[in-house]
Amino acid sequence: MSDPSCLFCRIARREIPAKIVHEDDGLVAFWDVNPQAPTHILIIPRDHIPSLNDLEPKHRDVIGDVHLLARELARAEGITSGGWRVVMNCGADAGQTVFHIHLHL
Repeated sequence: MSDPSCLFCRIARREIPAKIVHEDDGLVAFWDVNPQAPTHILIIPRDHIPSLNDLEPKHRDVIGDVHLLARELARAEGITSGGWRVVMNCGADAGQTVFHIHLHL
């Protein structure tokens, strides 16, 4: 389920342009518009989940899929040998600015 006003839901629905590098039935990955690293891709579930605080057992597979896609994209970007980082912020005090869970690669 998506949120009509959520920025990332709108990107997933292709209502807002983004440099999408991957999409499937459950996930969308796109380049961050304000990159903080040479490789800065955001990976989001299509389903709207506001934060990690909102995760439920039914989300177990999507969280695993997000991390497996990060590995795949890191390989595609050629950054696996030197190392790569993933970050998920939870809540405003932790720096979350878009309240739709997303993993920064």
